[in-house]
Amino acid sequence: MKIFVSGHNGMVGSSIVRLLKKNHSIEVITKNRNELDLTCQNLVLEFLKDTKPDSVIISAAKVGGIYANNQFPAEFIYQNLMIQNNLIHGSYASGIQKLLFLGSSCIYPKLAKQPIKENYLLTGKLEPTNEPYAIAKIAGIKMCESYNRQYGLDYRSVMPTNLYGQGDNFHPDNSHVVPALIRRFHEAKTSNSKTVVIWGDGSPMREFLYVDDMAKASMFVMNLKRRAYNHNTEPGLSHINIGSGYELSIKELAYLIKDIVQFDGKIVFDESKPNGTMRKLLDSSKINKMGWKSEISIKDGLYKTYDWYKKYMII
Repeated sequence: MKIFVSGHNGMVGSSIVRLLKKNHSIEVITKNRNELDLTCQNLVLEFLKDTKPDSVIISAAKVGGIYANNQFPAEFIYQNLMIQNNLIHGSYASGIQKLLFLGSSCIYPKLAKQPIKENYLLTGKLEPTNEPYAIAKIAGIKMCESYNRQYGLDYRSVMPTNLYGQGDNFHPDNSHVVPALIRRFHEAKTSNSKTVVIWGDGSPMREFLYVDDMAKASMFVMNLKRRAYNHNTEPGLSHINIGSGYELSIKELAYLIKDIVQFDGKIVFDESKPNGTMRKLLDSSKINKMGWKSEISIKDGLYKTYDWYKKYMII
């Protein structure tokens, strides 16, 4: 079996590739940006027709934090739409029957009830800061559903909670909370700083999922028998949430990372800065009932992430 994994150099894509390569009966196909421009329709179609993979996994995307989403909204909506449109339509045009589209929990309304169920999609306004990215991801779900309905294909979608782990983005200005805190505490430790300042009062609650758990969940959904997948979803509501089911406050997260990094100074919460969304928890009961549950605890996952950071990110 041949599986094309787009975005294989990213955090999620690289984890999926590592998992797939454990199965020697699977040939994993990858292409980096220099080899294949996923925003170019003709190149993508030509590639898919030439390689003829049995399945396609779309983990390629333009991603970033709040700053990047605010500064470059046109790039976020254009590039993500082009990447997924080309891969989904190209797969159909190449006769590929099976595809998995990876989305994001930002597809849900900003003020959605907690925990967030799959059927809350399109029931309210999105978070303005990442609306272009969220709209692209919603379009990807609906494109998969539309091609399934019209052409009888088996294109599936999964929506993960906040992900972290090896291969994460530790950029000082454009990273998510876990890699940002790991870097901040590590740099404070090595520079003998006495304090680390964190925005807000630390009260917002967040759910996190280690990336290797996400990879296993993705393949669990991909490998479900079609009857089982259809039984647990609906034609117009086919995406599946993937989360750990465990949430903790930003304050608890900060102190946990402080201990893991072994930073001896103090944490200062700057309450003049915004807290952001107070709670964001996915309802993952659907995939749990089908037989998948996360395995890696937040503490173990953070240790793994910090070990990877020290090994690969510190120059």
